[in-house]
Amino acid sequence: MSTVSWITARGLFGRRRFLLLLPLPVLLLVLAILSRSLGVDPGEWGPAVLVGLGLAVVLPVVALIVGTGVLGAEIDDGTVVHILTKPLPRWQIVLPKLAVGAGVTAVTVAVPLYVAGVLADSVRLGLALAAAASIGALAYCAFFVALSLLTRRPVLLGLVYVLIWEGLLGNFVSGTKVLSIQQYVIAIADRIAPTELLATDVSVPVASVMSALIAVGFTALAIDRLRSFSVAGETS
Repeated sequence: MSTVSWITARGLFGRRRFLLLLPLPVLLLVLAILSRSLGVDPGEWGPAVLVGLGLAVVLPVVALIVGTGVLGAEIDDGTVVHILTKPLPRWQIVLPKLAVGAGVTAVTVAVPLYVAGVLADSVRLGLALAAAASIGALAYCAFFVALSLLTRRPVLLGLVYVLIWEGLLGNFVSGTKVLSIQQYVIAIADRIAPTELLATDVSVPVASVMSALIAVGFTALAIDRLRSFSVAGETS
């Protein structure tokens, strides 16, 4: 498993798509630092920066870039053949790749969210946002890894989920929030550090159970889907 993890990390950091991870977290940090330095009331910039940008854009987009890249990019360029020819159970391929993807996403997003949370309110809020974002990173990456094995256009479909389902419908149709990873993250963060800067209609028990179900369910789906791939990298 360590070999697969190393190959995944080397491939991820070696691709140009890794450079796409940096602008959004940097923007989040800049806006938070700028708002704090100008003395703007956190009640005015906090929800927009922490939730509107951090949890609604930075977290899912970074997870989308990473999650669809750990296996999807290898399928596209044909290098997945080298892994499929190894006598490894498919779960020993998917789990390390998911771990690397979730880890990279969590670190990339949790650090700027922590800083922004401290600047907006307190260290407790910063830690809450970092912890909740890490849980969200696992759920998002499991979903996007499975998506990369189910379709040839995982990025497009991932953007539809993030922008349309979570972003658009989530703001106008309350029922869609129950199937929104973004709302789970907000609920968990607000439970750890209750604040008026975070608000959601999803309860913590629902958020916790659904996050676990999504992470486990889509990981199992990805493993099962990878079993159907032949050495040529196509589904059998």
